Amino acid sequence: MSPPLRLALVTDAWAPQVNGVVRTLQTTVDMLEARGASVLVISPDRFRSLPCPTYPEIRLALARPGAVGRLIEAHAANAVHIATEGPLGLAARRHCLRVRRTFTTSFHTRFPDYVEARTGLPARYGWRYLRWFHRPARAILVATPTLAQELATHGLRQTRIWSRGVDLARFRPGLPAPEAYRGLARPILLNVGRVAVEKNLEAFLALETPGTKVVVGDGPALAELRARFPEVRFLGALSGEPLARAYAGADLFVFPSRTDTFGLVLVEALASGLPVAAYPVPGPLDVVGDSGAGVLDDDLASAVALALRIPRAAAIDRARAFSWEAAVDQFEAALEDCFGVTPRKRRWLRRARRAEAEVA
Repeated sequence: MSPPLRLALVTDAWAPQVNGVVRTLQTTVDMLEARGASVLVISPDRFRSLPCPTYPEIRLALARPGAVGRLIEAHAANAVHIATEGPLGLAARRHCLRVRRTFTTSFHTRFPDYVEARTGLPARYGWRYLRWFHRPARAILVATPTLAQELATHGLRQTRIWSRGVDLARFRPGLPAPEAYRGLARPILLNVGRVAVEKNLEAFLALETPGTKVVVGDGPALAELRARFPEVRFLGALSGEPLARAYAGADLFVFPSRTDTFGLVLVEALASGLPVAAYPVPGPLDVVGDSGAGVLDDDLASAVALALRIPRAAAIDRARAFSWEAAVDQFEAALEDCFGVTPRKRRWLRRARRAEAEVA
């Protein structure tokens, strides 16, 4: 029988950050622990840190050489997963290579594209770093088949699918609309996410559409966009029940990003009964695709007009395809194959691999 899972999860993204990466990692940790695993999260809150330039809410850990390795060994970890490519991820990678420890990684964010959008530095330089970082990993966990294909073009072929889920008990239709929606012209076109240049929000905010545009989220571009688009309602960051009500009270979810690897907000919107209008790019292609729950078009205004005709029931049906149980099954299956840990029944293994095949 395989030994019980003792996982060291190394991540530069953790609370109090609010984003899809953090929500994914936190949900996975909670569910692994509920299944009996022992999980050590090595995150910036354990160390002195500095704010990341242009992303002050992201903290860059100042870990002493060897500190991350000592935590891994003190935990007696039999699996090491490196979730991010920042300072802590680098320290864990260095330790694992030095002591010849197997490790897995995950690819959550297209940082080369983000850096290019912010600084003009060509994305190819960032991809050189990412190829170097991920190449020694036993497996690279990615959210979608489209992303796996993209990484293969960069020479990273040891990918495994680790999809995402949605809490259907929290994100659901029929919740009372937030007070901020009172009196707004319909339809309400909603975007939820980080207010930053790489999210391409201007493509949404500049559209000439009926109704009211609403943005939920915070970020470095918030003040500028508020000044440039005074007719848009910016509600700031929301979480929990207020966020769920913001979704449920809107009429359409508009997702202008071209750089997200998945877009967890897409499945939250679908679960809340919101059809999606987006570009036909990775993320929307995998989450919405040809499911009938949204419209993907290079003409975003056309996508909005057509998506407003989609019944809410189609969005809800599509959301049911995304289960956190299935996603954590995939994560555990990858760990067992790479490390020989996490005992489970063969029936459980078949379910995990069937879920992976369905996503593919």
